[in-house]
Amino acid sequence: MPAEDPAFSAAEYARRIALTRAEMRRRGLDALYVQDPSNMAWLTGYDGWSFYVHQGVLVQHDSDPIWWGRRMDAEGAKRTCWIGDDRLRSYNDDFVQAIDRHPMQDLAALLRELGLARSSIGVELDNYYYSARAHLTLLHELPEADLHDATALVNWLRAVKSDEELIFMRRAARISEAMQDVALEMIEPGLPKNKLSAELFSTAIRGLKDESGEEIWGDYAAIVPMLPSGPDSAAPHLTWDGRPFKKDEPTFFELSGCYRRYHAPFCRTVYLGTPPQEMVDAASAVAEGIEAGLDAGRAGARASDLARGLFSALHRAGLHKDGRCGYAVGLSYPPDWGERTISLRLNDDTPLAPGMTFHFMPAIWTENWGLEITETIVITDDGPAECLCNRPRELFVKT
Repeated sequence: MPAEDPAFSAAEYARRIALTRAEMRRRGLDALYVQDPSNMAWLTGYDGWSFYVHQGVLVQHDSDPIWWGRRMDAEGAKRTCWIGDDRLRSYNDDFVQAIDRHPMQDLAALLRELGLARSSIGVELDNYYYSARAHLTLLHELPEADLHDATALVNWLRAVKSDEELIFMRRAARISEAMQDVALEMIEPGLPKNKLSAELFSTAIRGLKDESGEEIWGDYAAIVPMLPSGPDSAAPHLTWDGRPFKKDEPTFFELSGCYRRYHAPFCRTVYLGTPPQEMVDAASAVAEGIEAGLDAGRAGARASDLARGLFSALHRAGLHKDGRCGYAVGLSYPPDWGERTISLRLNDDTPLAPGMTFHFMPAIWTENWGLEITETIVITDDGPAECLCNRPRELFVKT
């Protein structure tokens, strides 16, 4: 039976399936197989820590999607998907991490059963969860099928968030704020990093009550908190260890609350002691750049305009930054909370539309220190982009 407590309304799921089928028709696809767990969840509501084995959702034009995966995980699909039990198909454990067989042999048998052996089928070739062996097995098992690269087909359809999705992202933002508040309150010289990390996880999962008194429970984020200090803060993707925080060092906290798989990444930097003037000046320039980027991030503008607004402010302050300064964000599973579509950079001219959401990340990394002051933003119907979190945009100092 369908999930008793689906994440979204029936109308919302119908909207998503309609968008997907329209894009499939445009590309001439008879069927679409997605293995990205974020896309599986977006299409069907499936939510489980089972993405370490092969699983996916099959979309056709004339029937409800089919969830396909490991047999024991079909029980999770019954409890989280909006589709009926008759649309759940599974393989047994003989296929799991076996050398002499592969789960895609079972998927190929399903495709043949559905009359798709000679059809045009989209697959996500460049995806964390779709392996080279998986593709080779499908090619071998379906020699007359036409397998097309449909990487990010669904990801791009997710770029504009519905009102229902934005509610979830705003709830995630409340948790992100609470996590940053804990970081600022607890950090001090001598405190082991793992102790603070434990409190960040506790805050993220415990959740909080929103302004209306509704309980917002915390989900696990797609990326763990990152909090490098001192010279290590020049390396943007370090996590934590058991060493203590030290005086006269910066630490940036890159983290996100998560609610029903929706994220609102949010970064702030704390300096224990008296910060060097160059960091103070850089923080001021980043704050100015964020304001310029928000103003440029209007519906009808382009992703590159937002980046250009930021970079102009940084360059006026003598700071050089190029490459990406943000990316689309929302629904995701490990190992990444980005949606792997739009990038905020000078060579991405994707038009901005109301409801698009980004992690606007104008971080500065030098050889000796790093500074992260970031916002999750949403493009509005009229006016500048809106920040989902609400905390001072500055270098925090604890002396």
